[in-house]
Amino acid sequence: MDERKRESMIAYLRHRMADFGITPDDVAAALAAAPEVGRYRSANGDSWSGEGAMPQWLKQAISAGQSLGHFELSSGCVSTPSLQAGADWTNDPFAGSPLARSNAR
Repeated sequence: MDERKRESMIAYLRHRMADFGITPDDVAAALAAAPEVGRYRSANGDSWSGEGAMPQWLKQAISAGQSLGHFELSSGCVSTPSLQAGADWTNDPFAGSPLARSNAR
């Protein structure tokens, strides 16, 4: 990623954090407190510890050509944020991507 795109993304993230009242300390606390529930996780939030039988969602992804390493969690896994009512997502550059998916109520 070139420097201009990087700076643009940082500005966008700062703007969205301000919209929701999120501070850098909030992000740091969420990262520090996030429990690791499994060794592997899907975009939908399904997880597997790596022990016992491999779950169906992971078998299907692997047979479709995805690598097991794609689903492996790093030590700093992030929990799903709660959504704030009335948020304006019309200009969200992540719309339609895995980053935009959530468990909407």
